[in-house]
Amino acid sequence: MAFEDALSDLASKVSEYRDTLQTEEATKNAVVMPFISRVLGYDVFNPAEVVPEFICDIGIKKGEKIDYAIMRDGVVQMLIEAKQIGTPLTLENAGQLVRYFHVSNARIGVLTNGQYWNFYTDLDKSNIMDEKPFLRLNLFDVDPYTLPELKKLTKSTFDLESVLIAAEELKYVSALKAEIAREFADPDEDFMRLFATRVYEGSLTAKMREFFLGITRKAATQYINDRVNERLKSALQGQGPAIGAAVPVPDTTTTLDDTEDEADVDRGIETTLEEIEAYNIVRAIVAAQVPIDRIAHRDTKSYFGVLLDDNNRKPICRLHFNRKQKYLGLFDGEKNETRIPIDRVEEIYNHVDALRATVSAYAE
Repeated sequence: MAFEDALSDLASKVSEYRDTLQTEEATKNAVVMPFISRVLGYDVFNPAEVVPEFICDIGIKKGEKIDYAIMRDGVVQMLIEAKQIGTPLTLENAGQLVRYFHVSNARIGVLTNGQYWNFYTDLDKSNIMDEKPFLRLNLFDVDPYTLPELKKLTKSTFDLESVLIAAEELKYVSALKAEIAREFADPDEDFMRLFATRVYEGSLTAKMREFFLGITRKAATQYINDRVNERLKSALQGQGPAIGAAVPVPDTTTTLDDTEDEADVDRGIETTLEEIEAYNIVRAIVAAQVPIDRIAHRDTKSYFGVLLDDNNRKPICRLHFNRKQKYLGLFDGEKNETRIPIDRVEEIYNHVDALRATVSAYAE
């Protein structure tokens, strides 16, 4: 099976049974080992290639183990630390990985919860694992730009030197994408000035600065929406529905009490361009709190839900757009929903603080 197909197939399976993965061991068996074997191409049953429970005694610390070590020619190349699916990925709960990276020959450290895969190296200080990954992979929202570098870590095309050369660029490209997303969501004065001075020859008085801040935000939103619409329309071509028509997709949403309306699944639902536009606005807004690939959506007959970590117990907001009056559903600390009437998707920007507060509460 081709690399991309193996990745897509695994993502589909994980999406199907992720709610049943209640332990770290279940996550390892159902997700991590298949990723190592089917996506990366290593034989998980050959200890010359993959060593589970790799012992990493350091100084007075004895008996510590790394979940998996990937070997080539008898030398450790990658260390993989796995957590239960849904567990936030922080270096604070991956002490063995950080410590053993320092004293081993490994140049790649991997921290994963099955859905998210963070790849680290030592760009900042030699033999000290960086605090930030150079590559992030979300099985449910794969960034195609990362795939060529990930493929270089597979058994058949292993090219560590090339990965390390590209790692610095990947790290800063990811950081810049996050900064661009934040600026588009909430432009600051420097960002506004950069463009305002190109289209306006007068003096940027306080009144004009306020004016241009507003329309810079609007222009950024419209630009993103235009690009989303172009890509969505292109995807729809040749698949039957007319350009701009709503897209029928299966309903995989559950409510906060984990119940599901089977009748909705049978009838199907419609995801509209306007819902996709609003979803991208929410993603841009909360990019300041969490990596953007942690934001997911699930559509239902009655609302379009935006979630953190694709977890229906971490609702960020709901979009009630299936009626004449649109509503934005916001959640408080007790997960009680308050519906705010809106007329245009751009009005979501009026609720930046509430959306970011909700995400921050989940991320703590």
